[in-house]
Amino acid sequence: MQRNSARIHPLMNIPVPWVYMLTFLAGFGLQRLVPLTIGSADVLRIMRIAGIGLTAAGALLAFAGLGIFRVARTTTVPFERPSKLVTWGPYRFTRNPMYVGLALTYIGVAGIQAQIWPVVLLPLLGLYIDRVVVPVEEARLREVFREAYEQYCARVRRWI
Repeated sequence: MQRNSARIHPLMNIPVPWVYMLTFLAGFGLQRLVPLTIGSADVLRIMRIAGIGLTAAGALLAFAGLGIFRVARTTTVPFERPSKLVTWGPYRFTRNPMYVGLALTYIGVAGIQAQIWPVVLLPLLGLYIDRVVVPVEEARLREVFREAYEQYCARVRRWI
């Protein structure tokens, strides 16, 4: 484990759900400092209704992905060695349903709270997940599951 930790990006020491939360809180802070507002009551109502749906769908997707990992008794920690290649449930449609679910929840909560800045920061979070976290996970999965993982990647997209 220590040998591998030298290759791990320092930001990987922060659990991914916390990165979502910290990014959202940074956006919330920006919203307080430099408010971006929506003047239309109709748009606000639509945002809040959509936010409820996105929050529910995202939480369901993220927890379903987590639950499947728990049932399979494999790790959710990006740099730990997985014991099983999970390809069922929402993993039939996306290789990263937990991250997709967290992003949907993030957007949903921003909509419910009418927060613009967290949504503005979301692409930066997406880049971090896509360019730092997922490559570490994919390298580990390729190392452990080899051809089975390559076949899975050929069938299922990284995101949606």
